[in-house]
Amino acid sequence: MASKRQANFELLRIVAMLMIITLHYLVKGNVAVPYAESQSAVNLVAWLLEAFCIVAVNCYVLLSGYFLVESAWKPGRIVSLLAQILFYSIAIPAAMLCVGMISPTELSVYDWIGFILPIETEHYWFATAYVLMYLFAPILAAGVKSMERKTLQKVIITLLLFFSVGKTIFPVLLVTDHYGYDFGWFLCLFLIAAYLRLYGCEWLEKRKHGILLYMGMSLCIFAAWLVASVLAQKVDAFAYYADMPYTYNHVFALLGAIGLFMVFKNIHLKEGKVTAIIRYLAPYTFGVYLLHEHILVRYEWSRWLQIERVRESWFFIPHMIVCVVVVYAMGTIVDFVRAYLFTWFKQAFTGRKTKQK
Repeated sequence: MASKRQANFELLRIVAMLMIITLHYLVKGNVAVPYAESQSAVNLVAWLLEAFCIVAVNCYVLLSGYFLVESAWKPGRIVSLLAQILFYSIAIPAAMLCVGMISPTELSVYDWIGFILPIETEHYWFATAYVLMYLFAPILAAGVKSMERKTLQKVIITLLLFFSVGKTIFPVLLVTDHYGYDFGWFLCLFLIAAYLRLYGCEWLEKRKHGILLYMGMSLCIFAAWLVASVLAQKVDAFAYYADMPYTYNHVFALLGAIGLFMVFKNIHLKEGKVTAIIRYLAPYTFGVYLLHEHILVRYEWSRWLQIERVRESWFFIPHMIVCVVVVYAMGTIVDFVRAYLFTWFKQAFTGRKTKQK
């Protein structure tokens, strides 16, 4: 990487987090409900939006793999990452207790164990998978660079057959399929990103091809869900196919994420105020996730923002846009404060002045 963060990739980081919040708004806010419960146009549009946003998590991991394969592994980075996760995991229940949002009796010993050991207990599944991937990153990077291109291709194809293709095709619940909510899938994404960094993909270097792949796969996700949902009304077995397209390790979701990633890779942003704002905001995106996905918050913020009032109404679209922006803005502000506190503590204990993000 150059000394400056690349604004096009930082913009993708922001867009991906906005998509993630949108996913949570639609599903955890019960705006997108199973087809059996509602066949309304509003519900169909909600699932269509879900299809276009489901690639976000894969894009976020592809970003990390793309740069980690060429970056020096830093123990300090993992310490900083763990400290950030612990800050949110512990500070949020502490703050909610202080302001009376919850009472001490509502939290058991097991709850506090989860707060203190967020990685081990998968308090944040993404954080657990990401930390494990980061620990494996230097081994993966060294392995990727030491093997021939064809060998790397074969490794990736074999892993995808196990993690993605099989679950996409076979109409049974596979014991090893965790829907992409695990570090095994993140390792696959790391290798794919590493391949793109080292060898590229000529066809996808054209932005229109990346756009076509992203949009095409998103529409395929929605179409697969719709067809399977309709057929499931007559044959229960098709219910499996209705759920699978909206999982991170489904082939459609993977290809869509690669398409969107390559679109942003080949965007060239003119230097100026916009790129400066993008670079300023992007480092706080992980904090946005840690705030709104804390176990005490993840099912509450939809209630606080009164999403239930717009369910089955076209008003959900403007309401969703406002809510997503509000959640992102609040998360950014809180993580800015967190970063400032971390910088202050570091200066106090080391006596060295350090730059905030």
